[in-house]
Amino acid sequence: MHGGAVLVTGAARRIGAVIARELQRAGASVVLHCRGSRDEADRLAAELNAARAGSAAVVQADLLDLDALPRLVDEAARAFGRLDGLVNNASSFHATPFGSIDAEQWNDLMGSNLRAPLFLAQAAAPHLKRARGAIVNIVDIHAERPLKDYVVYSIAKSGLAGLTRALALELGPEVRVNGVSPGAILWPDTGEHFDAAEKERILDQTPLARIGSPEDVAGAVKYLLFDAPFVTGQILAVDGGRSLHL
Repeated sequence: MHGGAVLVTGAARRIGAVIARELQRAGASVVLHCRGSRDEADRLAAELNAARAGSAAVVQADLLDLDALPRLVDEAARAFGRLDGLVNNASSFHATPFGSIDAEQWNDLMGSNLRAPLFLAQAAAPHLKRARGAIVNIVDIHAERPLKDYVVYSIAKSGLAGLTRALALELGPEVRVNGVSPGAILWPDTGEHFDAAEKERILDQTPLARIGSPEDVAGAVKYLLFDAPFVTGQILAVDGGRSLHL
């Protein structure tokens, strides 16, 4: 993957930005996808290009717009004349208590967490096959053990875990497909659901007794893209051991 090009969705901020920095430091060129955070994406691209000229580009699209996804992949492939990797990181996350779920919530959470990764992978497959590249999906430990009041999000991430394994069969042997399943890494910006007592409960469930860092997730993504040529169809938990107790 050294010298290759990787598209990272939701790369303007938080974990996506850290993933992009890690991959760029490892020698990849990165295509930073954003939806509304164009200024942040442009600043990150400028930072990366200052560190290594011509190593970052920005593409913008709404992942809920299916018609935009092939164009997004085409723009990413043109940015560096190739596409070696796809990191499906972009994700909506909000509560949907059972009994109050509506179609808008369903479309948003399923669209960003499951439908977009599927159709991005389908559009990127010809490029990735030529490069013998790889896909990494950012899943969630709640794909296996649902989070109360987050019904649709949990279902969507469960589907993404299944998609990861299915695509490993569909795209092998040319393309490897794996997932990273984070636990508590960054608390949500909104503070929704995660008050002080809930945060303490989560830490009590975690054998390493702390939350992780975005760099922990980025390191796992880099491993699966760069250093795991005989690994496919696997989902690596990066959760401090919390999934042992859920």
